[in-house]
Amino acid sequence: MNRKVMHMVEQWNPLNLERESYQVEAEQVLTALQQVDDPSDLGKNIQEIYQHSFQQWIPIEKCVEISYKLIAIKFEMKSIL
Repeated sequence: MNRKVMHMVEQWNPLNLERESYQVEAEQVLTALQQVDDPSDLGKNIQEIYQHSFQQWIPIEKCVEISYKLIAIKFEMKSIL
């Protein structure tokens, strides 16, 4: 699950930076994902993580959109186990 999530966050690239630029944020999103099951809550966490790191605001709609995909990965992996 971790690799899939990390890859998806890096591919998301909301600020159009080099993909390697998101390593720390991807790890923080992964940590948040492990603690949260609600897409809105995860979206808020993602927005805060990126705003803190890059001093740029990402619309909550974009953050919630990716959070649904990440939570789907999380639950997909849980159902496999």
